[in-house]
Amino acid sequence: MKIKNNLNGMFTGILALMLMFSTGTILAQDDDVNDKEIVDQDERAKLQSDAEEAKQAFIAEDPRIKEHLGNAAGYAIFPNVGKGAWILGGAAGNGVVYEKGQLVGWTELRQVDIGFQIGGQAFREIIIFETQAALDRFKEGNFEFEGSASAVIWDKGKGESIQFQDGVGVALMPKAGAMVGISVGGQEFDYRDNQ
Repeated sequence: MKIKNNLNGMFTGILALMLMFSTGTILAQDDDVNDKEIVDQDERAKLQSDAEEAKQAFIAEDPRIKEHLGNAAGYAIFPNVGKGAWILGGAAGNGVVYEKGQLVGWTELRQVDIGFQIGGQAFREIIIFETQAALDRFKEGNFEFEGSASAVIWDKGKGESIQFQDGVGVALMPKAGAMVGISVGGQEFDYRDNQ
């Protein structure tokens, strides 16, 4: 019984430290976010190419995406988001932002999750902004999805219609890995104009 209590105490301590360090890292990143580029100049061409490939993959799975993109004020494509978890989880990735079909900027996705979860996954994500107001909110920086935000998940050729909330719709496409509970709630984004 005493060993079990010691293990529970040690586990709780480790979890608290992980949470403290991850939160501190995110806060430190927020302080420096306006001083740095999101995507290095030498990585931009590759990211843009990967984003175009991801866009074509979404369209191949569901041709309705092409119509959504054509009618949208803009969209952001994250060709490779990595998510990993062991109790405390996180996701990160860089993306390309388009307005009226033209590249206008670069974006970074960050997410921290707390709760029972284990595993890792790589996926593509596309965010569609139906209105100019929704796109402008994103471009202001510090955009965040609330905990209740949901996304359509395309898996093995099956997808549903994208649901828009406040002019924003999200779709995910798993690339590799196995993880229960992909969510966009709590995702935060930074944006920089293309220069």
